[in-house]
Amino acid sequence: MRPPLFVRLLTDAERDRLRAGLRSPDAFTLRRCQILLFSADGQRPSRIAAVLGCACQTVRNTLRAFQAEGFDCLKAKPKAPRITYPVWPKQRDGDLKILLHQSPRTHGQPTSLWTLDRVAQVCHAKGWTSRLLSGEAIRLAVRRLGVSWKRAKHWITSPDPDYARKKKSGTI
Repeated sequence: MRPPLFVRLLTDAERDRLRAGLRSPDAFTLRRCQILLFSADGQRPSRIAAVLGCACQTVRNTLRAFQAEGFDCLKAKPKAPRITYPVWPKQRDGDLKILLHQSPRTHGQPTSLWTLDRVAQVCHAKGWTSRLLSGEAIRLAVRRLGVSWKRAKHWITSPDPDYARKKKSGTI
């Protein structure tokens, strides 16, 4: 069994800085300051977790973060990734616009109406994307092109001369 984890010995100035963090409006900073002060007073991670109502792993993560980063660990890190990669290749924008003006049947689809998922399937089958994209990813690419995407509407017509009368009476 490993020995319990404790924060290193703190100077008076460091303790004062942690006590000032107890008045922080940010809950993340407040909780981390509480954990570090309890640990500096000799409390074990399991006891700190019980008192604060959090998981033992949260306490251990805080102690390790303080050891690695110092007081920088008192601020929450952004949850967004540092680098984002576009899922739709910009060099294919023109191809996408041309594709949307063609019938899906010309690309082996069983219907004459494009859906975002169908567009994603065709683009993947053509090798334009390395993986099958979601309909939402296609919608964002289409919006960037300045094309408004509307739900397809079905219009029922019939060559029957009495079609309008039958439709109105509800016999169809």
